[in-house]
Amino acid sequence: MTTTATATESARTAPRGRWGDRLLFGYTWLIIVWLCLPIAVMIAFGFNDTKGRLNLTWQGFTFKWYGRLFSVPDLTTALVNSLTIALIATVVSAVLGTLIGLALGRYRFRGQGSLNLVQFAAISAPETVMGASLLSFFVQLNVGRGYWTIVIAHVMFSLSFVAVTVRSRVLTLDPAIDEAARDLGATGWTAFRLVTLPMIFPAVLAGALLAFALSIDDFIITSFNSGSTLTFPLWIWGAQKNGLPPQVNVMGTLIFAAGMLLAVGNALLARRRR
Repeated sequence: MTTTATATESARTAPRGRWGDRLLFGYTWLIIVWLCLPIAVMIAFGFNDTKGRLNLTWQGFTFKWYGRLFSVPDLTTALVNSLTIALIATVVSAVLGTLIGLALGRYRFRGQGSLNLVQFAAISAPETVMGASLLSFFVQLNVGRGYWTIVIAHVMFSLSFVAVTVRSRVLTLDPAIDEAARDLGATGWTAFRLVTLPMIFPAVLAGALLAFALSIDDFIITSFNSGSTLTFPLWIWGAQKNGLPPQVNVMGTLIFAAGMLLAVGNALLARRRR
């Protein structure tokens, strides 16, 4: 009798559960589509055959803007600045962040709690606070603002993201693996290079990609510390009053495509390692 009642109750609740799952599935895809709409509009208007300064209404399909990608010299310079700054900041943040993450995840030392607090404070601090603090720092040191102050600022706010990502991976490692490598005659550097680094490399790569993404599209912190140097976001902000050329959409599309390829490659690499 109890079994029959249980089966009847399961039959009644199963359709509700399926409908609930379908509703949640549909709602999830609706949110994804909503978030992707601005990106789709940006990509579409990179093919717009606009006749004037304003690229706001659809006037026809063309590939010509891809052929004239670098026809706006100031925009090209700003894009090169953004890419080189992002690359330098990513490399420096990846190296320093990996070392900090290793230290925090593997060792116990005095001041570790304070260091963790500083890292999470840097992550959670509003960008205006971070930008104003770095500006005050450069002003106190009488350092002229420009390309290299932007690089330093980007390293400062990207470093914590890499360190936290690497630290979370180091905490899951078995210390016995490194000890076994040393017992077999490996030096500290050899054990790190051949044992530890391959295991934490997906986290290092994930942190580096995050640092690159944060750097290349940063506006607020960069605006505080840029001086006369223009980056891609700063150029767009300054040029929007007179209308943005379609090359902005094309460059944004290429940056987005490159980011997607890197993310997919990282996911495939992680799956292959597993």
